[in-house]
Amino acid sequence: MFIAWVILITAIVGVIGSAVRVLYEYERGVVFRLGRYSGVKGPGLRFIIPVVDKLIKVSLRTVAMDVPPQDVITKDNVSIKVNAVTYFRVLEPEKALIEVEDYLYATSQLAQTTLRSVLGQAELDELLSHREKINQQLQVILDRQTDPWGVKVSNVEIKHVDLPSEMQRAMARQAEAERERRAKVIHAAGEHEASTRLSEAARVLSTANGALQLRFLQTLTEIATEKNSTILFPVPIDLLKPFLDKE
Repeated sequence: MFIAWVILITAIVGVIGSAVRVLYEYERGVVFRLGRYSGVKGPGLRFIIPVVDKLIKVSLRTVAMDVPPQDVITKDNVSIKVNAVTYFRVLEPEKALIEVEDYLYATSQLAQTTLRSVLGQAELDELLSHREKINQQLQVILDRQTDPWGVKVSNVEIKHVDLPSEMQRAMARQAEAERERRAKVIHAAGEHEASTRLSEAARVLSTANGALQLRFLQTLTEIATEKNSTILFPVPIDLLKPFLDKE
């Protein structure tokens, strides 16, 4: 008799335990009653009908999923390897379970194929210099394709672009040539500005009376201060002209 009571109590506890579910704040419970979709239960202590109901928990937190390196041939026929990371979350738990078998695996595969497709339509320079634009394009395409599954793709980021060694050397040479070009342009601009200022100075010296003599004397003063040696200079006739005129 005692054993019968123990078995009965154990069965009752088991039934009650199977009827009680605890859902966290970030979880939702999708209920299927006799195989048919019944509804979605929110967080807290929830009860279901044992044997009749089945509750499947779905997390609503954002998932950061790595997209493994993909071999891509760009529009200008450059072979590269690109990996990325995709951020998404479930907005409609019932669709994530009913419309697709495994939404995590499906989203991962879709991200890989979309990455290869989009980057194959872009040139290498565009990929390197307009990465934000390509990220936005990937996000829009993935979000549109995962919408029937109740999944929202919030962001896609290209993490690393692995270039062939010969392409890296070519880009290094190109960058060096660009720096040399800029240096020559800056040097030429400086020479042009200096020649313009020298032309203006020569014009002033040629038109102002005594300006050339004053500049000559100033140069002598500067040389005498900096150099402690004997230097012979021809004396301009213009300096002696006042004395010659007196005779």
